[in-house]
Amino acid sequence: MSNPQALLASARSAYRSALRASASTFSGDPVVRNAFRLKIRNEVLPYSSNLDPKQFEEKITLVREIADVLRKNVVQARKVEGAADAEAKERWKLNITDQTELGSNETIKQARTLSNRSARKRDGQVLSIMTSDEQTQESGPSVPRFYSQLKKAHKERVVPELKEEDLEESFVRGSGPGGQSVNKTENNVQLLHKPTGLRVACQETRSLKQNRKLARRILLDKLDALYNPGLSKQEMLKAKQIERERRRKKKAKKRLRNQQKDSEDSAEQDEDD
Repeated sequence: MSNPQALLASARSAYRSALRASASTFSGDPVVRNAFRLKIRNEVLPYSSNLDPKQFEEKITLVREIADVLRKNVVQARKVEGAADAEAKERWKLNITDQTELGSNETIKQARTLSNRSARKRDGQVLSIMTSDEQTQESGPSVPRFYSQLKKAHKERVVPELKEEDLEESFVRGSGPGGQSVNKTENNVQLLHKPTGLRVACQETRSLKQNRKLARRILLDKLDALYNPGLSKQEMLKAKQIERERRRKKKAKKRLRNQQKDSEDSAEQDEDD
């Protein structure tokens, strides 16, 4: 496969396969999922015009094997929170999908939970395994359903802190409309958040100082959306618009019902007369 276009197509296919595998294996853990994707894109499968086609093919094969192992042989465990007693605190939830290889051990396929303490001591501790569907049914929706509850949860959320030592800042020459003050100055601010791998670029104004402030604000909004899914500032703006539309439709229906009722009352009065 010496054709560069064919190599790129195969690399994109392998990369998409790895993305789908990470979305399934690391479901509900965006930090680990994003770190895995950046590792694949920047270190395992970087593309360069000077790269040897044979080495690039080997990297593509490696990415496909990583995706296959991630689907079948990697299971993420989470500790059960809010346990009442000490024994329940040692329970873990395993994210087992349809593609996970469970092997031939029937005790793993049909895991059981012993409620009797003497039975646990006799047979040993047995890990309670829950699939991703059972976890969803047990935990329920993590984001409040109603706007009033969502608004309260939004105010109580923990806003992430943006530290300068976690940022990698670079300046590049701007592009687009704006004349020489944009195209011949390095006023395009690019920020990389090292812990999460999030990257933003800002060229909203001609001022470099103002673009630096705006870039940090955009990055903070992205971190808020990452650590507070469904409760971030942008999500609240969307929820507010949806709530306004819901109230508008409710008032319109109520107004229509009142008009119909008034017309029926007037028709009855005309019949009585």
